[in-house]
Amino acid sequence: MKANFYATLRQITGQKTVEFVLPDEATIGQLLKQVLDTYPPMIPHLVDEQGELYRHVHLFINGRDVCYLENTLNTPLNPDDKVDFFPAVGGG
Repeated sequence: MKANFYATLRQITGQKTVEFVLPDEATIGQLLKQVLDTYPPMIPHLVDEQGELYRHVHLFINGRDVCYLENTLNTPLNPDDKVDFFPAVGGG
């Protein structure tokens, strides 16, 4: 499973796209856990003290924000899904 990282998250990974090995029928939550296990400096950027994804973080599967999917982080992943992690972005 390949995941793309943007803005400050890309600085942590050192690359745009990272490949993760997940079990069959893995969920987006399992991918998130593996991302955080692999890159602990991302923890304060992605999840709160209870391990919940921040509302201002956007995690997309095939262009759809996970927070709007019926199963949210329990949404199953397919090997060819496009996954994108976007941190909060400010500007004006």
